[in-house]
Amino acid sequence: MFKKIFYLTIFSLTLLVGCNNQSSKKEAAETEAKEVNVYTHRHYEADQQLFKAFTEQTGIKVNVVNASADELIQKLELEGDKSPADILITVDAGRLHRAKQKGLLKSVNSDKLNANIPSKFRDPEGHWYGMTYRARVIAYAKDRVDASALSTYEDLTNEKWKGKILIRSSSNIYNQSLLASIIAAQNEDGAKDWASGLVANMARDPKGNDRDQVKAVAAGEGDIAIVNTYYIGKLLNSDNEEEVKAGEAINIFFPNQDDRGAHINVSGAAVTKYSPNEENAIKFLEFLSDTEAQSVFAEANFEYPVKEGIEVDSLLQSWGTFKSDEINLSVLGENNSKAVIIFDEVGWK
Repeated sequence: MFKKIFYLTIFSLTLLVGCNNQSSKKEAAETEAKEVNVYTHRHYEADQQLFKAFTEQTGIKVNVVNASADELIQKLELEGDKSPADILITVDAGRLHRAKQKGLLKSVNSDKLNANIPSKFRDPEGHWYGMTYRARVIAYAKDRVDASALSTYEDLTNEKWKGKILIRSSSNIYNQSLLASIIAAQNEDGAKDWASGLVANMARDPKGNDRDQVKAVAAGEGDIAIVNTYYIGKLLNSDNEEEVKAGEAINIFFPNQDDRGAHINVSGAAVTKYSPNEENAIKFLEFLSDTEAQSVFAEANFEYPVKEGIEVDSLLQSWGTFKSDEINLSVLGENNSKAVIIFDEVGWK
């Protein structure tokens, strides 16, 4: 009788523990289902609007960690499988490729993502997806440069531009990706010739960001700057009068319209390898790729939406349509190390 009571007691305790464990797991799952943890390099008001809209639509709270891309990638490496991150957002396909190569991203497949995002704007293996894109264009002084004298990135090595070109440093990922695209188009020898020719035509040693290059054109330090379109929109809509004047002093030119098209790059997002809320993370990416979010990116942040059929901001419309390079942007990451070596070889500071 005693043994029977003993075994019944043990059995009851086992059931109770099992039920408690299941209840704890259920509660944990319910807690997880209400949040998504985002590591982002972007710091724009439009993004905050979208995070709020996502929460309102889904009930999923968006927890945000802001830092530079390099800091976030290092943070993911250090955290390993204990990382709370679900999403990494950064600018430039080169950085996204770097995170993929380090094994920090998870391949995901979504019919909605594939439908919303053209193939050239996403990793072929589903490790990252572009959400917006910018073109890297020629900004030229309205009063000193005739647009008919402009044509291609390659033509900027012509002696007629000696001492007239402004561009940021070789450590900048935008320039690394531009050169990576030239490697794809012209091979490494051609890319080295281009980089060397551009160094010879620089108005000054590289310094500052893209906005600073435009300001320097406006100040007469050079006649041409190579910049991302997004920054022109920011200048023209700045609260700073001097920045607005700098933006108004230039026009933009889309290079290589008679061959491969202008170089473009993305802001993109990825699900992290150890995402604790993978289902929510995919929902979040799908939301950012869909019509509502793409319209906000286009209207509020002077970026081009990756989803087709979305109307862009009136300023972007005023620049007209343009032909863009059709290479898959993953190539920019694949060629990044070659670009860095070439920059060093030609003395691009």
